[in-house]
Amino acid sequence: MNLFLYFLTVVIWGTTWIAIKLQLGVVAIPVSIFYRFALAGLILFAALLLARKLQRLDRRGHWLCVGQGLCLFCLNFLCFYTATQWIPSGLVSVVFSAATLWNALNARLWFGTRIASRVMVAGVFGFSGLVLLFWPELASQEASHETLLGLGFALLGTFCFSTGNMLSSLQQRAGIRPLTGNAYSMLYGAAILLAGCLAAGLPFEFDGSATYVGALLYLAIPGSVIGFTAYLTLVGRMGPARAAYCTVLFPVVALSVSTYAEGYQWTPSALLGLGLVMLGNLLVFTKWSPFSRRAEAAG
Repeated sequence: MNLFLYFLTVVIWGTTWIAIKLQLGVVAIPVSIFYRFALAGLILFAALLLARKLQRLDRRGHWLCVGQGLCLFCLNFLCFYTATQWIPSGLVSVVFSAATLWNALNARLWFGTRIASRVMVAGVFGFSGLVLLFWPELASQEASHETLLGLGFALLGTFCFSTGNMLSSLQQRAGIRPLTGNAYSMLYGAAILLAGCLAAGLPFEFDGSATYVGALLYLAIPGSVIGFTAYLTLVGRMGPARAAYCTVLFPVVALSVSTYAEGYQWTPSALLGLGLVMLGNLLVFTKWSPFSRRAEAAG
């Protein structure tokens, strides 16, 4: 089940970049994000009500959902969309891959969870692999004030994502199932986005083209309802650090799709990077470790 949820998350989030790209243009970015999570939250909430699976939350449960909505379904996306205005999407993906390390550190701070050396090594392999995969894009990026701003927003977005993971863990420890937690959190996140858009005076335009509507539906249902539920279920089952390794693998899926959709060219360094990412996955999902045999030999 863990592997199924893991690869479901990777496949969905590895392809949402296409839909996000198709949404850029007529509608302001915060408004598009509001449309996405308002629609996703309403669909999930209605489905749970019809199935009589929606849990009733106490005051603490609602506040946890408000926090998760703010971090995971609002600030997280605002930061990453803003970052891509100044730095390449490949560099944003590399920064986001550090969520594995952020989650391991935050789990230690929030819950006292021991940081498994295997997970940390896997995170280093995955991060190194993504640097190699996106090296041409990274090497061509000139250092500037805008670059630093973009990196800052990408780091802040990754921190918000990790904080949302911790809040989801608290929800599940309190007995709140991921579907219920996501339904409330998405609606709270959408409400915060709505308030921000109104305060900023952003126009609530809508692009009625088949391209925009199709992208919105894909992002709302598979990308949000299914993707976030699968991922946050993994957070509860595997722990935040291991679950966050999805963030390392889904850019690889995006590049694989780009090979056919945009003619992405694989280089020797990119293939080496892919190998490092795969090695990181091996470390996360198996008991094999390059240090185990060394320990046995030393014994």
